[in-house]
Amino acid sequence: MTTALDAAELRSRLVAPNGPYAALDVVATTASTNADLAATSAVDRTVLIALEQTAGQGRRGRSWSSPEGGLYVSVLFQPAGVSADRLPWLNLIAGLALVRVAQSVGVEASLKWPNDLLLGPSAGKGAGILSEITADGSVVVGIGLNVAKLPADVEPAPGGLAPTSLEDLDAAELDRGELAFRLLVELAQLEGVWRKNGGDAVESGVLEEYTEHSSTVGRRVRVELAGGVELVGVAQRIEQDGTLAVRGDDGRDHGVSAGDVVHLRPA
Repeated sequence: MTTALDAAELRSRLVAPNGPYAALDVVATTASTNADLAATSAVDRTVLIALEQTAGQGRRGRSWSSPEGGLYVSVLFQPAGVSADRLPWLNLIAGLALVRVAQSVGVEASLKWPNDLLLGPSAGKGAGILSEITADGSVVVGIGLNVAKLPADVEPAPGGLAPTSLEDLDAAELDRGELAFRLLVELAQLEGVWRKNGGDAVESGVLEEYTEHSSTVGRRVRVELAGGVELVGVAQRIEQDGTLAVRGDDGRDHGVSAGDVVHLRPA
């Protein structure tokens, strides 16, 4: 596996006029690629890639485990013509790009709503996604993909989800430069169609594709909401706005826009 990425090669393949992105940079290490991009005046479709993060942030302000040997990518989007209520789909679109990449290297993949890539027959966590809206309305989408074998001391994700990596699952491709290229190509294709359709998840096809790869829909789940509130029931569907519909044990459907989802074993 490569220990460095050739930024010039990636730019030649991905940055205009040869590719869909406006700018791309690669750093060996940083505190957080999301924070770095959010702090700049970057233009639409700017990419920052790091081989290591020292202070990555996950959902709800948690630290984001960023073990050596991973791939950490943030992309800033300014999707003109897409209303603010549709922007959460960028998080789910990033998940679809990850599924496509994992499948391209021969690894079984599915998605746990809203931000986890599950890999292999045991459905371990292979990647996480965090999207943040900046003060000017841009969206920074951060992706952390486990590529190399994980050290033994990597902690489980919330809910006890066991971590895994592409190398742990004998992926056919482990070159991080090639994986970054594939990921960014898939992300640009999905986001481009979604943007062209004004962020409409149905018209762009992303709702159908996401549902196809969802390991959450149809499962009995526990959703850990803000304030220590829990919702237990069966995940029914992903709604057009990207929220999760859960039929609770009270028999009513509840719309969930944010929360930690734990997949429960069948009764």
